[in-house]
Amino acid sequence: MPPFTLKPPRRRARPLPDLPPGLLAAAAAVVLALAVHSLVPVLPAMTLAVAAGLLAANVPGLSGWTAGPGRPGLDFAGKHLMRAGIVVLGLKVSLMDVLGLGWAALLLITAVVLAAFAGTYAISRLFRLPPPVSLLIATGFSICGASAIGAMAAVRRIRQHDTVLPVALVTLCGTLAIGVLPLLIQPLGLSPEVFGAWTGASVHDVGQVVATAQTAGASALAVAVVVKLTRVILLAPIVAAAGLHHRSSAGTGDGLQRPPIVPLFVLGFVALAALRTAGWLSPAVLDAAAALQDILLGMALFGLGSAVRVGQLLHTGTRALLAALVSWLLIAALGLGAAYLMIR
Repeated sequence: MPPFTLKPPRRRARPLPDLPPGLLAAAAAVVLALAVHSLVPVLPAMTLAVAAGLLAANVPGLSGWTAGPGRPGLDFAGKHLMRAGIVVLGLKVSLMDVLGLGWAALLLITAVVLAAFAGTYAISRLFRLPPPVSLLIATGFSICGASAIGAMAAVRRIRQHDTVLPVALVTLCGTLAIGVLPLLIQPLGLSPEVFGAWTGASVHDVGQVVATAQTAGASALAVAVVVKLTRVILLAPIVAAAGLHHRSSAGTGDGLQRPPIVPLFVLGFVALAALRTAGWLSPAVLDAAAALQDILLGMALFGLGSAVRVGQLLHTGTRALLAALVSWLLIAALGLGAAYLMIR
């Protein structure tokens, strides 16, 4: 059986002077992605950042640089800036907005996330993907895309290069949703509110949710964002449960300490969500935090995308791609059913 992880050679920790070239390239890519997004709002900046990384990794001339001098900074971005971006993501989550959906809707969304998580993991294993890859795909598809993948990889101590394939798949399927879901509004007879709830319950990344829902108008977008942020809140308890399981099963031999139940950056996410809920921050601060989050996550996603070699991905990821597409259909069906029940 061919492997499903993309394994660059092991490298020792690099000194600080090796980091700037990759970090500067990632920052430049994010600036470009944000500029394109401002001109073409339907294209999410985070998707563009991943695409730029893929391009850099596979264009002759640039590919050697991303695998060589730029790699230390790009790896730093993919790991550490991803975690920083997850912390800042907490400032997008207002518990009061989420509670405004009502307890029935909250329980329904939770059930959809859990069913999507379990179903996607089962599908991935059915397609004979390794357990770590299956876990990351299930996390990204059911909760909030690449951010969730980064959080789960940290708490389960999954190597960074094992996150590359799940991030590529969740980005691909989220982008697919942007094009496909709006085409189904008329055939399915969906109201803007139902379409918004469907988008929020089934599309992976927050930016992809916004890009998809806004095609049906402001009312669809408002519902979609609140439903999506409800899924984002579930990142903390699901990651905590995974950490508790990993901690209970991890041995303490060879002088190794057990991993923490919840990484500090997830606690930071919860703390900033509580701060947002308290209402102490001005709109200007929240806008600045949203811009910072885009920069951090965009740089991280460029770093992860720059590790993907398309030829190797096509050679090793055929079953992974099929598993992702089946999982995407499952989550779309679950989300649509939940949308009809929420918006009556």
